[in-house]
Amino acid sequence: MNYTTAVVILNWNGVEQLRTFLPSVVANTQDAEIIVADNASTDNSIDWVKQHYPDIRIISLSQNYGYAGGYNEALKFVDADFLVLLNSDIEVTAGWLQPLVHVLAGNPAVAACQPKILSYHNKTSFEYAGAAGGYIDKYGIPFCKGRIFNTIEKDINQYNNPAEIFWASGACLTIRNSVFKKIGGFDADFFAHMEEIDLCWTIHRLGYAIQYVPTSTIYHVGGATLSKSNPKKTFLNFRNSLWMLQKHLPKNKLLPILFTRMCLDGLAAFHYLSKGQAKHFAAVFKAHMSFYFSAKNKGKRNALSTLPFVYSNSDLIVKKSIIFEFYLKGKKTYQSLFK
Repeated sequence: MNYTTAVVILNWNGVEQLRTFLPSVVANTQDAEIIVADNASTDNSIDWVKQHYPDIRIISLSQNYGYAGGYNEALKFVDADFLVLLNSDIEVTAGWLQPLVHVLAGNPAVAACQPKILSYHNKTSFEYAGAAGGYIDKYGIPFCKGRIFNTIEKDINQYNNPAEIFWASGACLTIRNSVFKKIGGFDADFFAHMEEIDLCWTIHRLGYAIQYVPTSTIYHVGGATLSKSNPKKTFLNFRNSLWMLQKHLPKNKLLPILFTRMCLDGLAAFHYLSKGQAKHFAAVFKAHMSFYFSAKNKGKRNALSTLPFVYSNSDLIVKKSIIFEFYLKGKKTYQSLFK
């Protein structure tokens, strides 16, 4: 069977990223349509694409919907079998796309996959946003093979085997269009951050697998939308993580894990305060208040009520506290977690 593929790059005021990285995508992408989906940019990025790459299809959105909503809106107009959601700050390599498509084409049980993601600025190291595939701990805290918190490993071929993963990075998420549409896309309320983990958790609940594909390599800048120093990023990460737990935890795990997670968030908030980062302390507090008083919580959980829960029976959710393992036991790498 011949499958169609679309590489969709979401853009918002990203003319410099497009100028730098779009040439590598065009040069190294065969047998796929390249699309730029624009979140109502106010710079000249779309004019630049039209001038330099007139064959690239542009989907213009009426407002900035963020990462989650932007892709939801844009992909309504994309009919390809496989979708590659590619950040605008990524340099791809020769032959990057074929291994990802091959995994989905050859295994109907796999709904999504990601490549090996290395740092654009340090090409021998993994990159924060995805590295060699994503996992979560028992409290829903995400980490990766190749990256735990801010400790990033060098790529010395230690993660060169294909593997099933819990979540695939939104920086380069390859997914079946049919599954994306069945789920209803990303949760647009997330706006940005954690939405790909939430989506992947739903994919598991539908009974599909997600794969890490090390024979495909890309280089990612990272932090192009919101830097780690931006309190809004802190707010979104903490609030969205609580939303995700509320949606996906089985009833017998929901309250104890949410309680523990919120206590851990409190420790993180005071850690920010101890470093003089009062705005980040306030962002965590604001995230919790937003979660407490959100009228959407129950509806988000009820919308998935017919799907089986995936928690205790998943080997991809590490049944340890990554905070305890990292800070108290000094385990800084994925491999060390199991020693």
